[in-house]
This record gives sequence, structure tokens and C-alpha cells, in this order.
Amino acid sequence: MIDEAHRSVYQRYRAIFEYFDSFLVGLTATPKDEIDKNTYSLFDLEDGVPTDAYSLDEAIEEGVLVPPVAISVPLKFVRDGLRYDDLSDDEKDQWDSLEWGEEDIPDSVEAAEVNKWLFNQDTVDKVIAHLMQNGVKVEGGDRLGKTIVFAKNQAHALFIEQRFNAAYPHLAGHFARVITYDSSPYAQTLIDDFSKKAANPHIAISVDMLDTGIDVPEVVNLVFFKQVRSKTKFWQMMGRGTRLCPDLFGPGEDKEFFRVFDYCQNLEFFGANPELKEASAAKSLSERLFAARLDLIGALDKKHATTGELAEAPQTPYQAGDDAPPSEAEIRADALRVLQDAVSGLNLDNFIVRRHRRTVEKYAKPESWATLDEHTRTELTTDIAPLPSAQDLGTEDAKRFDLLMFGLELALLKGSKRFATLKTQLIEIASALEEQTGITAIAQRAVLIEEIQTDHWWEGVTVPLLELVRLRLRDLVQHIERSKKAVVYSNFTDEIGDGVAHELPQVGEVDFARFKRKARHFLKAHEDHLALHRLRHGRPLTATDLAELEKMLLDAGIGEAGDIARARDVSQGFGRFVRSLVGLDRAAVTEAFGEFLDSGTASAAQIEFINMVVEHLTDQGIMDPALLYEPPFTDVAPTGPDDLFGDERVTQLFSKIAMLNESAVA
Repeated sequence: MIDEAHRSVYQRYRAIFEYFDSFLVGLTATPKDEIDKNTYSLFDLEDGVPTDAYSLDEAIEEGVLVPPVAISVPLKFVRDGLRYDDLSDDEKDQWDSLEWGEEDIPDSVEAAEVNKWLFNQDTVDKVIAHLMQNGVKVEGGDRLGKTIVFAKNQAHALFIEQRFNAAYPHLAGHFARVITYDSSPYAQTLIDDFSKKAANPHIAISVDMLDTGIDVPEVVNLVFFKQVRSKTKFWQMMGRGTRLCPDLFGPGEDKEFFRVFDYCQNLEFFGANPELKEASAAKSLSERLFAARLDLIGALDKKHATTGELAEAPQTPYQAGDDAPPSEAEIRADALRVLQDAVSGLNLDNFIVRRHRRTVEKYAKPESWATLDEHTRTELTTDIAPLPSAQDLGTEDAKRFDLLMFGLELALLKGSKRFATLKTQLIEIASALEEQTGITAIAQRAVLIEEIQTDHWWEGVTVPLLELVRLRLRDLVQHIERSKKAVVYSNFTDEIGDGVAHELPQVGEVDFARFKRKARHFLKAHEDHLALHRLRHGRPLTATDLAELEKMLLDAGIGEAGDIARARDVSQGFGRFVRSLVGLDRAAVTEAFGEFLDSGTASAAQIEFINMVVEHLTDQGIMDPALLYEPPFTDVAPTGPDDLFGDERVTQLFSKIAMLNESAVA
């Protein structure tokens, strides 16, 4: 017998189950159908067709689990990333002063990198504030209910805890705690405390550890602060909130739903709306270099707009081995040549390129590059730069160094404040190269490497000198020992939008399910009502009886007219709907089938079969006769009731069931 049969039953573990000649029983809420991890194939089943299934929708309708109320909350940086040019002047100063590590200072941070290594204070603060304001509360609304925050990584989880403590110093250190595998040996103690209704912590910030397996009925808020793309994992995470919890909000006030706050578009991905605005993918180095070269050409053109010095390209390309630095005209010509070569390297037979054929053919002509205005730049960076070119720009390290140097050249041309930060970065690279002079190629450039680290070299530095450094050192930086990507903490102003409710198709209609639960609870508490008494004892109802039942629910505020109409439509009559909630009186059902239960004439199998019918009607109130030919009835009569009772008796059985069903219809 395997619990959680969607995992730990593949590869070497599977051999255990294949070795023993035995029946195999597995249970899972999220079966997988991937080729290498297929739950169905382990049990010799057709993909997507389990032996038996009990859906979340059914569990919610029958009051076994509670449904989610799912809210998608847009966060600008998490969805779109950050762009230097979009920041205010003060924020640009902050951007330039951040410790970006040994990487070149980026022009942008893509959405996928936010909360991975860039942690923005205002983003986390806004999420915490939104949760504390809108999360489900307990203790009469005075305290946030038990909450699980799904963070992206350990550093993200710790940052969330830090920002929570800063915002709520009186709760610091105990109300919100990180519970991850890295929290060991305290993780299990924290989970035990989180599982206690009134004990701290009340917010568990987790990475993977609480995604599955934990059972805390008091959880009423789930916060998706990371992107999830595994359907199995998503529904396992959702399951953390579905547990029933009686008297959570006070005596007789049970948990009826849990709230899901999604800040990373998971609900759009898995929900009823399949149109997902994907988080912007990180631009490749080649794309960023393409744009940097375009910008360099534009900056040089602007500098020489009045003199016309760059109008004519040099007759011969600059040679990387030349001792003198290239002229600005040669730098422009080289940048333009590389861009044109990138277009020449595009294969029009490639299906990705083919979609942009008209634009590619346009820029394959030299005359299209004569005027590089803003429209041209947009067209080139949007349509051409992302395409796969056969052009070889060197190693990843060389391309990253190119990007740094182009950034320096542009900062010098524009008089940008970023120049000082980029300068420091180049000096650090030179210092790291100086430690590797045992490598012959680096030793040959030792003089230049040493000069870059002096103030004298930077006095009156020019674009040609910087370009010379780029050409001399780009193939050497690959020898620098790699360091870990720096973690960057920022505080740019993020934007948070209004939450949008999402219906999840696997859950059904949450509002109607809640109406059914409330109606069932109310009606069972009023079983002595005359109309309900008749209904439960299988006696015919009148139109007045049904009207009275409808009025009872409306007057008690259990539902609205739309809920009543929906119930009437779903159950083919309001009486059938009410009967399905309150069931039938067992004595009344037993009496109706008395002739079938006569021990003098009925066999043991017949008595067992009728008792199952009585059980079903007592619990469900109505019955479709077709169910007699399905499990569990076929466990007693494999071919149905016909062989067990004979045609005449089966007709009588059907008539009794129909009579009880019709008694709920006025």
C-alpha cells in the first residue's frame, strides 16, 4: 500500500513494487502522467483513468473539504521586472550605488530574477500589508489566521521575515517565522507550534517544506509569492488550506473556506482563464549586446552631429592587434559591422526567423542602416535582436565583458553617474586578472592591466581607450575565478493592483458550495418543521410546503433568490435539493422496503442489497435507479438486481425508489 503514490515510486524504488507478486494499492491527490514519472503506468492503468477517484469538487460539495477563494493580485516588478530608464532620478542614484557584485551593472532586472537574487523592500512590504489587511482573521477579527507564505528561496524567506518584523516590531521574532529545511534542527519544533491553534507562529514562511504533507486545519490563508508551473505541486500546495476546522471563528462558526493570495500569476496559469501573461523572459546576452551597440552608435552620432566626422566609414577595419586605440569612427564602423553580420547570420528557413522575414530582408540591405533613429532602434531590438543568428560573439565571459565596456563607453559619452560604479567594476576585474599573470596571455597584457588600476590612467580617459581595453581583455576574463552571484537588496517603489477573484475549474462554484453547506447545517437544526418532517418521512409535499422551505432559508439569510433558483435547476426541483441535504428518515425508508426484508422469504444477499439501498436513501434522500448496476451494489449482485430478485421484483424495487423520489416533488 502506497500513500502519496505520485512520488517516491519511480526508478530504483519502483523495483521494490515490481519484485513482489502482490496486489498494489495506491492513494494520491495528484497522480502524474509524465513519461518518466507515471503514476498510472505503475498500476497498469490508462493515463488519466484511475481505478477510482474522489474529486475535490465532490469533497467540497459533500462537506469533506472547504473550497478556496482565490484572488490574483498584480505586482508590477514581479510581473514586468525593473528597468533603469523607468526609474526616477533618485531611484537611478540608488540603482547605481547598489552592490551588484562582480557582474556588470545591468540596465534592467527581469521578472524571473526578482525575489531570486534581487530583493526589493517595497515589493515585500506591499505584499505583507495587503495580506495583513485582507487575510482571513480569527479571534473576532483581531488576529490574522494561520497563514502559509510560499517563498521563492531561503534568502527570499528570510527577507520576508525581516520586513515583517520591521513593519510589526511588537510581533517580531514570534508571529512570522521561516520554516524551511535550512531551519533545522528547529524546523519540526516550529511546525509543531504552527499546528497549535493559538500558538505562535501564525505565519509560516516556507520554501518547499510546507508545500505537501503538512496538515494544519487552522490554515485559512495561502500566499503564493513564487511562480509554480507544476500542476501536481500547485494542487498539493492548495491542499494545505482545504482541511475542515470546526469552531474556528467561535462556537458553531466553522471554517467554510480559505483565501488564496497569488502575486505571481499562478491562478491565471492553472485557473479558468488559460491566457497567461508570461513573466518577461530574461533577455539573452546577445540581445543586450545588440542593443548596446545600437546605443553606442547613436551616442557617437549625437556627439558628432555637427562636425560630420563619422559620416564616412574607415576604408579598412580596425585590427585588434594594433597598438594605437581605434578612432571613434572605427568604433562606430565596427559596431555597425557586427550588427549587420548578426542579420546576415539569420537563416530564413528557420521557423522563428521566418515569422520576421520582411524585417530581416529589410535590414539585410545596407541602405536600411543609413538612419538609425528611435523607430529603427525599436524595430531592430524588438524584431531582430531576439532571433537566433549564426554569428559567433565569443564566450559568455567575453560577451559579459563587452557589455560592461559598452556601458562604460556610453556612460562617458552621456556623462552618466553610472560611470563611477562601472569604473570600479572594471578596476576589480583588472585586479582579479593581475592575480592570474601565471597565464601567458594575461602576462602579455600585464602593463595595461596594471595601468587600469591607477588614477592616472583614468584622467582624461576616452572612448577609444576604453574600446582598446575591451578588445585587449575580452578573451582573458574567462580565466578569472568565478564567484557566487551577489544578492542585491533594493527599495524601489513598486506598484500593487486590486485583487481579482478567480474561479478554479477543479473546484466548481465556491459560492454555491458554501450555500449548500449553510443550508444543510440550518435545515438539520430545524428538522421539526412540518414541511421538513413530511419531506424526511417520504410524504407528499404541496407547493405551499416548498414555498415555506424557500422562505425559511431566505429569511435566515442562508442564501439569496439566485441560490434558490440554482438549487431548483440543479436538482430538478427544490424539494429534491432539500431532500439531498437532509436525507430520509431511516425508519420510513425501512418501512417502505419492508416486503423485501422479510427474513422468511429473502436471501442473505437480497437483504444485504436492500439494506444498501436503504442506507443510500437515508443519507442522500433521493436515488437514481441506475446506481443499482454500479459499485458498491455490484459487489453483492455483479450483474445487477435482475438475477438477484427476478424481473417482477426488480420492477417493484424500481417503483418503490421512484415513489420516494417523487414524494419530494410537489
